Amino acid sequence: MPNSPERPRRITLVRNGPVLVEGPVEVTGDDGEVWVSDRFTVALCTCRRSRRYPWCDTSHRRPTGQTHTGESRSATRTQRHDGGDDR
Repeated sequence: MPNSPERPRRITLVRNGPVLVEGPVEVTGDDGEVWVSDRFTVALCTCRRSRRYPWCDTSHRRPTGQTHTGESRSATRTQRHDGGDDR
């Protein structure tokens, strides 16, 4: 997916956040995997906590000791007999 010769791509660095890139984009990971997006702007994760990596899912906004559900990583779960969770 070559860049358009009319103008360069705009890339915006967000402090403590993602890198915003004008799309469409093709991202190649260090393992050679390729992701493509035709959106007009994409947010690339820089914290590596995103469940949708390389796309940002705003995980950088969570405190580092929180999981995706908001509970503390040190919290443990035990299975109740009725199938629910016990804390």
